Amino acid sequence: MEISCIILAGGKSLRFGHDKVLERVGNTSLLELVISRIDSLSKDIIIVTAKKRTFAPLANHPKVKTVSDIFPGQGSLGGIYTGLVESGSFYNLVIAADMPFLNEPLLHYMIGVSNGFDFVLPRVKNLYEPLHAIYTKNCIASIESILKQGKKVIIELFNHVKVRYVEDEEVDRFDPQHLSFFNINTKKDLEIARKMAGGATD
Repeated sequence: MEISCIILAGGKSLRFGHDKVLERVGNTSLLELVISRIDSLSKDIIIVTAKKRTFAPLANHPKVKTVSDIFPGQGSLGGIYTGLVESGSFYNLVIAADMPFLNEPLLHYMIGVSNGFDFVLPRVKNLYEPLHAIYTKNCIASIESILKQGKKVIIELFNHVKVRYVEDEEVDRFDPQHLSFFNINTKKDLEIARKMAGGATD
């Protein structure tokens, strides 16, 4: 199945204090680490940012293009909308830029079960992971409608498209510790990630 990857890198990093995606985990930046985990899965990679910017270390990466939000200030849902509009693939893997421990076999599995569904996402301990999910182009119209109603919550999409939940037991087969969903919001989270990666840096 041909799939593109959309990386959401438009957050303001308010809890972190500055742009976190260029922080280093091990020997590479957080953003580059995320890209390395999904590179083999996708035909191209779209990085969605809140405002127009470039990432120098990725300038020559053949798959990567960076775009800015079509609807600024609309949070993750707006970023997903932008990525889907810009994508050349019907199926799209959407990932947050601050998830350093993505599990490739789990992502492969999610791609494999996505045929016939518009939205495939993990539901772990009754918590949803919409920034670790598959979205099809069929979601575009529904997301635009939700945004135009002044709503930003991704859960609103559940009522409009065909959803496939990846349940606990499915996730546990590939990632029993659920590290896939570990994301970096604070400097303490970054310290934990560095220790887990075995490459603590200053």
